[in-house]
Amino acid sequence: MRTPAEAGKPAASRRADPAPAKEARGRVRAKPRAVAVPEPADGEVQPVAVTAVRMVAVDEGLYALRIGEIGGEGGAISGIEFPVAQVSAPFAEDGNGPEIVASFPRRGPWLGREGGTVIIRSPAGGGHVIVTAYGPAERSAVPLALDLRRLDGPAAGVEDQDATASAVAGSGASAENQTREVPTEILLHIERAGDRLFPGRGWVGALGRKLRIEAFSIRPLEAIAPSDLEFKGFLPRGGETQWVQGGVLCGTRGRRLPLIGFAVRLASHLSGRFDVIYQGSFFTEGISSPHRNGQPCRAAAPDDPLEAINVRILERSAEAQRNPAAD
Repeated sequence: MRTPAEAGKPAASRRADPAPAKEARGRVRAKPRAVAVPEPADGEVQPVAVTAVRMVAVDEGLYALRIGEIGGEGGAISGIEFPVAQVSAPFAEDGNGPEIVASFPRRGPWLGREGGTVIIRSPAGGGHVIVTAYGPAERSAVPLALDLRRLDGPAAGVEDQDATASAVAGSGASAENQTREVPTEILLHIERAGDRLFPGRGWVGALGRKLRIEAFSIRPLEAIAPSDLEFKGFLPRGGETQWVQGGVLCGTRGRRLPLIGFAVRLASHLSGRFDVIYQGSFFTEGISSPHRNGQPCRAAAPDDPLEAINVRILERSAEAQRNPAAD
């Protein structure tokens, strides 16, 4: 007959034997938790240097900020070509800071070595944007060329020749000599959006959104009769419309035929009193230089669709009307 101690011994052995198996099962369950993604080795971390930083103040309005070619030696880091630049807006406590609404030639806030243009909408009270250039590590500082131009309002990025001539001559800017802008309204037929009527102040259309303008019409609201304003559109593959008068639609509807350019002019008997100045924004090329008085406004790239226009009719100052040869 076994004593209690002898009887408990095999039982204890039987209880102790499975213990390693439990530990083994515990290790099997813990093993996935012990496997971690290996940290990158020091040699795989690619350092990048900040080679230039500029802060630009912008008042309320719509602006084009042109960033010139970014200097410094080139190179590739993790498949990304350097140098590059980023345009950003600092955080605003009220959440109402400047907004980047479009960029060319790339989309988004990043620009390559060639630089580019970003379109900035700044709220009431203005704000700031920061341009930061990056390059391979241990690169010295590089110059960063910036050009800020306003696209709406009186300083719309279009040089006022009358005001410039007056400033050079040192004449006073009396009220009678101030150039006055003739108010207009502009009708656009935009793909997928249909007809849209805009007050003709600053840029109209889908600036930065790449929606093609298929037709347009401009109507002066005072000082000029609609019949004294003419405009035409340029179409893909060398096509163009006839000159049409103010208030008449120029282009097409429903044919998926975009405009790739336009021109605006005034009747000859008004050439001494008024100037018409205009720009276009194109899908690939972006914002064009200013054109005047019937000059074709088209992108250099063939058949580049038009997405927005900026048209201003300016009444010349009294002195400029008396001295037209000074233009």
